[in-house]
Amino acid sequence: MIFRLELEDIINMEGTSLTPQQEKINALREVLPEVFSEGKIDWEKLKATLGENINFSNERYVLNWAGKSDAFKVLQTPSSKTLIPAKDESINFDETENIFIEGENLEVLKVLQKSYFGKVKMIYIDPPYNTGNDSFIYPDKFSESKADYEKRVGDKDEEGFLTKDGMFRKNSKENGQYHSNWLNMMMPRLYLAKNLMRQDGVIFVSIDDNEVHNLRLLMNEIFGEENFVGNIIWKNVTDNNPTNIAIEHEYVICFAKNKNNIEPIWKSKISDVKDLLIQVGENLISRFKDPIELQEQYSKWFRENKNQLWPLENYKFIDTHGIYSGERGVHNPGKEGYRYDIIHPVTKKACKQPLMGYRFPEDTMKKMIDDGKIIFGDDEDKLVEIKVYAKDYLQKLSSILQIDGRTGANELKALFPEMKKVFTNPKTIKMLEELISFSSDGKDIILDFFGGSGSTAHAVMKLNKEIEIPRQYILVQLPEQSDAKSESYNSGYPLITDITKERIRRSANKIKAEIDTEIIKLQSEIQKLQGELPTEETLNKISNLRSQISNLKSQDLGFKVMKLEESNFKQWQQIEGHDVKALAEQIKLFVDPVSESATIENMVYELLLKSGKDLNSTIRQKEGYFTINDNELVFILEKANQDILDEVISLKPIKVIALDRLFKGNDQLKTNAVLQMRDAGVEFKTI
Repeated sequence: MIFRLELEDIINMEGTSLTPQQEKINALREVLPEVFSEGKIDWEKLKATLGENINFSNERYVLNWAGKSDAFKVLQTPSSKTLIPAKDESINFDETENIFIEGENLEVLKVLQKSYFGKVKMIYIDPPYNTGNDSFIYPDKFSESKADYEKRVGDKDEEGFLTKDGMFRKNSKENGQYHSNWLNMMMPRLYLAKNLMRQDGVIFVSIDDNEVHNLRLLMNEIFGEENFVGNIIWKNVTDNNPTNIAIEHEYVICFAKNKNNIEPIWKSKISDVKDLLIQVGENLISRFKDPIELQEQYSKWFRENKNQLWPLENYKFIDTHGIYSGERGVHNPGKEGYRYDIIHPVTKKACKQPLMGYRFPEDTMKKMIDDGKIIFGDDEDKLVEIKVYAKDYLQKLSSILQIDGRTGANELKALFPEMKKVFTNPKTIKMLEELISFSSDGKDIILDFFGGSGSTAHAVMKLNKEIEIPRQYILVQLPEQSDAKSESYNSGYPLITDITKERIRRSANKIKAEIDTEIIKLQSEIQKLQGELPTEETLNKISNLRSQISNLKSQDLGFKVMKLEESNFKQWQQIEGHDVKALAEQIKLFVDPVSESATIENMVYELLLKSGKDLNSTIRQKEGYFTINDNELVFILEKANQDILDEVISLKPIKVIALDRLFKGNDQLKTNAVLQMRDAGVEFKTI
């Protein structure tokens, strides 16, 4: 009997997603094991343990709304769905680390919980603003059965497309639960999103005046008020219509998973003004070799354009290395520094010292002077300054962004010249580049689960050109039907996801063309340098240029398409009452738990997710089985015999999952497999 219990434990495999509720219970059990009794929380023990720090009073500061408790039930209900690959719709499926997921985002977020828990660095979403004209999914029928709900949100037309009538509810302002419905839609998604964030992760949410106040309170509750990072005002339009107050902005609210873990100062290399100054400097340097004439020409240009150069309006100097400004970074702030004399090169007198002395030792200062990195004034009465080149400028993230909102539509028009209007209110990649560049770096995962027109994917790919290790994106978008009267529908894009995928493809092609042009330019610079006398400086420049070319050639411009679908494995249906006949039918169905529509490849990806491995895991197909991440996992899905079992055990995997039907009733082979795996220290499960 003991062996039988152990065997049942070995072959049991959970078929649903990880829930936030279970994660929190597990975390509480680690910290306060004494408050659990028979596997459940004993509230009296918890109250005694926490003493006065627990509040059961009804009079407390809390955000509440109609349907909140039921929305928590929606959040805590696990998903049995899975993601399956669509390789024919992907680009470079096996190599790319970018992912596009077609599916309802609440279900997708649940499916991703185990594999991406604590892995996402930055989230950006552009949810429905609840203007009164929005249609979106919200759980407005909590009393209906799960089967009825799934049928409703899965309504399809004759061609198999999801219909708005089944999936969506229009949330008009006349609705008595207008704000509540929106909160019921947002709350579970934000909770699940928080689980996916790293400890140093951040989330940005676009919104307008309709729900900005409720969103801030909701995010205070989910993320903690202490993790509020800031509220960005995005001035995106000019409103010339007569009204009380011309509304010319939207908001982007930012919270951290844990504010103590994020960088205390955010800086970004992204700046249009900086790029302009670099370009102007390179042009002038190539034309004027005399340093005096070079400065005269730049000074003339600078005077004509100074009022348009904010925040780099002090970059008024130029030398052979580029445009620069003087910065008073030589002084020692707050405490006594180094004391020594710096002789002015013209007056030959000691320059005025900073009040608290110099920041650098004398030897360091002498080297900076020799390298031409120190700026002297007209005479010794002016403090010396350090040269700061425009190319090294790092921009701060302002709480006010001024980016024309029409830019997003223009970006799409450039990619889809055959259409006048591709998408309604697409976000501009310029704003997304700002947010992504400040809050993330190479190898970070960027998530957008209201994928829309695909602006986030476009922005990530564009930014990746500037870094050696690329960021990865995960986009989620519902395969919602396009408006039948829209240009996109009549141009061959019946689903919103069709537009999104095509936008990603076209933006990738555009970036590839830009990369090819840039590589030709860099190769030309290398040839020019190779024609000069070889010096340490020219050799370093050639090496840097080659590194840039290598980085550009290795850019990841592909994406995996995954689709939300029913599980490849049958789900146990709870039998109501004592219906023995129904129970017998259920047991009969589960003789083979594999669904009739299942495929081997789809099962691999489902088991991958349910084993907590991400979608970019390395999958290798062998004779009869699959290995995951250098033999960490093995899935035996095609055939089972002693040779295969011996081969699998020799790989020393951590865990092996096999289909029970492959043993074909051979109890001896199965028992041997269990015992051999146990002896080898391998976790073994069958389905």
